[in-house]
Amino acid sequence: MTVKKLTIEAANGLHARPAGDLVKLVKSFPGTAVSIATPAKKVNASSILSLLSLGLKKGTEIEIMAEGPDEERAAEEIVLFLGRLEA
Repeated sequence: MTVKKLTIEAANGLHARPAGDLVKLVKSFPGTAVSIATPAKKVNASSILSLLSLGLKKGTEIEIMAEGPDEERAAEEIVLFLGRLEA
């Protein structure tokens, strides 16, 4: 399992549009399970409703957990994606 830590820097946090794009990115790694967790909750990153239920706002610390054949690449690409959200 690959685990990466990240702080959400986007002023608007993770809202519906980027959450949908994140789900598409996660699903581009078939066979690799990806979860995102806050200190309070852990969800499957392939579900937009689950992601939105985290209420990720600017300054929220998260952990990205990936397990499967492309886990390292999936975790890195998700970190890059979240880092490119408008700050």
